[in-house]
Amino acid sequence: MELVNPLVEEYVSKFSSIEDEKLLEIYNDTLKHHSHKHMLSSWVQGKFLTFISQLTKPQNILEIGTFTGFSALCLAKGLQADGELHTIELREEDAKTALTNFSILGNKNQITLHLGNALDIIPTLNKQWDLIFIDADKTSYTQYYEIVLPMLSDGGLIIADNVLFHGQVLDIEIKGKNAIAINDFNMHVANDSRTEQIILSIRDGLMLIKKK
Repeated sequence: MELVNPLVEEYVSKFSSIEDEKLLEIYNDTLKHHSHKHMLSSWVQGKFLTFISQLTKPQNILEIGTFTGFSALCLAKGLQADGELHTIELREEDAKTALTNFSILGNKNQITLHLGNALDIIPTLNKQWDLIFIDADKTSYTQYYEIVLPMLSDGGLIIADNVLFHGQVLDIEIKGKNAIAINDFNMHVANDSRTEQIILSIRDGLMLIKKK
C-alpha cells in the first residue's frame, strides 16, 4: 500500500533543503547499489531527524539499526561538540559500509558503531540518552522500548520508525509477524502511563515518544 502519493513525496523532497552534498552522495549510493534499499530512510525523513537533533542538541544519541549509516549521520548533525552517538548494527557488511561513510563525512570521532544484537549490547552501554532512534527488527520493538525507556533523560525523545508498516497495520485482520509486532508495539506505547506519544505520517510512519 502506498501511504504517501509518490507525487507528494517528490514535491516535498524538491522543496526540502539539501545542504550536504557528501551526505546526498551516500544516500544515492545506497539507493543505487544496496539490494535492500527500501530499508533506507527517505531524504525528507533524514532531514527531519537532523532538524530534531539540531533543535534538541543532544549530548548522547542511541540508534538501534545502523544500516549504511545515513540516519546516524543525519542525527549526528545536532550533537553537542563533545557529544556521542552510539549506533548498533547486526549485519557485518552494512556495518563496514557505515564505517566507511562515517569516515567520508568526518564524523568518525563522535560515532561509535557496535556490531551485534542490540538486546545484548544496550544494557552494557552506561549512558543516559537524550535522543533514541529505533529502526531495527520489528519483532523486538517493544523489547527495545522497555530497555531504553529507563535510560531516557528527562526531556529526552524516542523516535520509532516504520510504525505504519507499509499500511499493513490498517488491515482489519493484520497478518505477518512484522505488522503484528508493530501494531502490538503501537498499542503497548499508547497504553503506557509513563509516556506520551504522537505518530507522524512521514513515509512509513514515525512515532515520537517522551516521558510525562
